[in-house]
Amino acid sequence: MTMPAEEDFYPSRIDAGETITARRDPVVHGAGTACSEASAALLSRYENNGFFQLDDLFGAREVAEFQEEAERLRSARTLARRNEVIVEPESNSVRSIFDVPCFSDVFDQLARDARLVNWARALLGDEVYLHQSRLNYKPGFSGKEFYWHSDFETWHVEDGMPRMRAVSMSIALTENRASNGPVMLIPGSHRHYVSCAGLTPEKHYERSLRRQEYGVPSTTGLETLLGDREIAVVTGQAGSVLVFDCNTMHGSAGNITPYARTNLFLVYNAVSNALRRPYSGQEPRPEFIARRTGIEPLIPRAATRV
Repeated sequence: MTMPAEEDFYPSRIDAGETITARRDPVVHGAGTACSEASAALLSRYENNGFFQLDDLFGAREVAEFQEEAERLRSARTLARRNEVIVEPESNSVRSIFDVPCFSDVFDQLARDARLVNWARALLGDEVYLHQSRLNYKPGFSGKEFYWHSDFETWHVEDGMPRMRAVSMSIALTENRASNGPVMLIPGSHRHYVSCAGLTPEKHYERSLRRQEYGVPSTTGLETLLGDREIAVVTGQAGSVLVFDCNTMHGSAGNITPYARTNLFLVYNAVSNALRRPYSGQEPRPEFIARRTGIEPLIPRAATRV
């Protein structure tokens, strides 16, 4: 049952123009005790920058299995007309597949992998569940951009996520090169909340999953967040994992190279931060976008690197 919204600590899209305010939640909620790999250096990097990268977390055989499974899902005719499959605005090319564990035992097991779940527990200081999952495809020459945004702003306004106590993990299933549309982030942006202008249209998700137009910062807001910092362009071999705070401003350019870029996004939310009514006052988005029922802590699954 969806709980009513409490005090809105992060109002946005209330037609009052764009504002930038200080974050009201901790960044690292735990102390790394749930993850033996949680080094002080990485925790400090996450605290200060809002992200860090884990290289070579998965072995070659694991990565090959993930790649094969991602391609199987992309070409599966049984998924072609499902709502979970999002196509590009100008074509029928698959842009994203949501709720991936629902269609794949491989990715269901991956979402429960202790190498990921324990990091989420360490950062969030709580038991966690899978809030959202999606495969993002950027085929060579035609993969489209994802404009700058804070995931939390959307999850708060459109889904009813109360506080900044969620973490995203982007697993590179292909090499993420500087040229093929890798994730870009603004270091330190997680410490500020951008309240975006405008009012959210009804059923905004039907358009925003293909091209987001609301809940995005202005160019002035982006320049303010960036200041004198350098944009971080995250590259890495297949099997590397980008771990970033739910409020870190990020985006990616289109892919006009021959090199396909496919990433799996897994979003872990603290059990204590389960969704309430959307703060927009609108109907909740579908479960395949934002999990709100059957919430149970994930039990980390031990895995042997192969």
